[in-house]
Amino acid sequence: MSKNRSQGQTLPLWVSQNYLTRYKTIKSLLSRTTIGAHDHVIEIGPGKGHITGLLVESCRKVTAIEIDEKLYDRLHQKFNDSANLHLYHQDFLKWRLPASGDYKVFANIPFCHTTAILRKLTESRNPPAEAWLTMEKGAARRFMGKPHETLRSLMIKPVFDLKIVYHFLREDFHPKPGVDVVLLHLKKKTQPDISPAQWRNYEHFITRALQGNRAGLRRIFTQKQLSRVFREADISDFVTGEILYVQWLCLFHSYCQHVRCSKQ
Repeated sequence: MSKNRSQGQTLPLWVSQNYLTRYKTIKSLLSRTTIGAHDHVIEIGPGKGHITGLLVESCRKVTAIEIDEKLYDRLHQKFNDSANLHLYHQDFLKWRLPASGDYKVFANIPFCHTTAILRKLTESRNPPAEAWLTMEKGAARRFMGKPHETLRSLMIKPVFDLKIVYHFLREDFHPKPGVDVVLLHLKKKTQPDISPAQWRNYEHFITRALQGNRAGLRRIFTQKQLSRVFREADISDFVTGEILYVQWLCLFHSYCQHVRCSKQ
């Protein structure tokens, strides 16, 4: 087991995490994943090591990143003989993800850092093949584009499929959370909906389009173009109608065809 303290720290008292402590629940969760004996799995914030122990038994390699110094020391003692565990005392948000090779992520993450952790994973040059993350139900729904698509959901969906695969009981955690918690599964698409060459244009388009409650679309397209691209995307009501992810893709492709290319 490797030992690395270079970027670790002791957390302030106001930072807390809700720990999964029931082995039966953890085993049930792992049985719902594709994690197997040949996998490299990254665990963010292993805490007391309840999940870590089962991962070490199941996987070829486990990388665990723990920011809290006391928890790190306990983990190091507990898993000192685990040759397939690589333990780091670092801040995950500053830790470098693998530059190459396939890996998966399974983690009970602190809710206060959900967005930052998800952005780090999904925007990496080498994102995980799959990830299972515990998070607030409301946050998971927003990342899935429910009740409506957001900038964050539209940045994730071209590369990942998202699905809630488990609804926790509050009693599954210690201490009990004050919100509903779910397990969100992200699976990298075999072929992304937006190519790497198009990505910067896509990000620029979506960011502009969402400005001013989608009024940005009126600044991107002329009225004639807007009527045309809405017909192509099968969007009937600009003001109150919900624009689905597949329709946003259609709008982007129309933008590339009718607007951006015409200006080059």
